[in-house]
Amino acid sequence: MRLTVVGCSGSFPGPDSPASCYLVEAEGGEGRTWRILLDLGSGALGRLQAHADPLAVDGVFLSHLHPDHWFDMSGYYVLRKYHPEGPQPRIPVYGPTGTAARMATAYGLPERPGMTEEFEFHEYPKGETVTVGPFRVDVVRVVHPVEAYAIKVSNRGRSFVYSGDTGACDALVDFAHGTDLLLAEASFREGDDNPVDLHMTGKEAAETAVRSGARRLVLTHIPPWHERETALAEARPVYDGPLELARCGATYDL
Repeated sequence: MRLTVVGCSGSFPGPDSPASCYLVEAEGGEGRTWRILLDLGSGALGRLQAHADPLAVDGVFLSHLHPDHWFDMSGYYVLRKYHPEGPQPRIPVYGPTGTAARMATAYGLPERPGMTEEFEFHEYPKGETVTVGPFRVDVVRVVHPVEAYAIKVSNRGRSFVYSGDTGACDALVDFAHGTDLLLAEASFREGDDNPVDLHMTGKEAAETAVRSGARRLVLTHIPPWHERETALAEARPVYDGPLELARCGATYDL
């Protein structure tokens, strides 16, 4: 299984990165490569095309419905609906409550059919695993002002966990127990007057990795108004495993 960072900028695109988007690939049945996306935030659809054909994606999983995590679904709808080779087959899109309606509203479409002729929308089932090709996908509710989920992708005994947007919480620690890689947001800085239950600092992301026993920590979703190295400096004294900042184009083989 390969994880590619397509976009990792927090809250809005930065000069070096689109907003949140992660491509996951693995060989599976039918002798082909399967691909899923975790989030498709502002600016990410353009950068995705440097890594994979968007028409070869088999499913999309949205962590929550803040625009920096899904707004390029509007462009993706256009690509799949009006492609010169004709409308493309529907693919599954999983997300929080109201995902289909939010996508329709964003593009000025009536809720019915909205984008349902291009995407097969599902709201996350409680406590159930979703399977797409060789991928097992699980989610858990985390703390954020809107309905938000951390996402775990497993394949052939390996796994990684993407925190989505969340404040530090026990739910994420338990969910990430023993994972091979924790892709954790670090939007806030220690010492600032940070709202509670919104985002994590680099230190809090590292504490989550320590408590969960994650084997590797990658810090992501750092807003362009912060120095990215600050999050790394906050995390280093806490977590002694492999640690780095997410960057566009980085790949992780699991």
